[in-house]
Amino acid sequence: MFARWDRMAKQFSRIGKEIAIAVKAGGPDPNANPALRRCMQNAKAVNMPKDRVEAAIKRAMGKEMQNYEEILYEGYGPHGAAILVETATDNHVRTVANIKSHFNKGGGSLGTSGSVAFQFKKMGVFKLKPDGLNAEELEFDLIDYGLEEMGEGTGENGENVMVIRVAFNDFGKMQKALEEKKITPLSAEVEWIPASTVSLPEDQAQDVLKLVDKLEQDEDVQKVFHNLV
Repeated sequence: MFARWDRMAKQFSRIGKEIAIAVKAGGPDPNANPALRRCMQNAKAVNMPKDRVEAAIKRAMGKEMQNYEEILYEGYGPHGAAILVETATDNHVRTVANIKSHFNKGGGSLGTSGSVAFQFKKMGVFKLKPDGLNAEELEFDLIDYGLEEMGEGTGENGENVMVIRVAFNDFGKMQKALEEKKITPLSAEVEWIPASTVSLPEDQAQDVLKLVDKLEQDEDVQKVFHNLV
């Protein structure tokens, strides 16, 4: 139960920061701010209460609101697993010290910019409710908007979802196409997809996942990606 609440609190914190960044960049009106619309969809996907979303938008408009800087950290976990760490921070000195400490204590090492990211592809990932959608027709329709991959996956609550992936540069184009087709995604995220994956024995895989878990618990960390299967 506590783990579930911890996870929910972390998700709310992550989306709160994303809302702050979106509002600072494009204003508080979701109709005129596609990034904010996306944040609001993602908030709904993790059952973030509407009043908390509205409070986050109001807070982001305040003068005392922190300015968050988005920084990507790259490193290797134990046994050579590649790891990317997305952060949103108001103090990058604190953040880099903490991330480095997590890697070192977890048997890994923090790398330099560009040392790991080349092994991943930055993509837009949309999860859709499959009810009432014809997958074949939709796939054909969306190719013109940058569709690269389409398949099945699992949603936040374990439900079956339709997963659409596009190159990062086509993210906005796909978001607009879905809106025009009156399809509201369950979530729309930017993810780093590994070009190839590694498989490790159970005990070694657990070493990597312990480090990933530690990183995910850090207050400045938004998301962690790795190439472990």
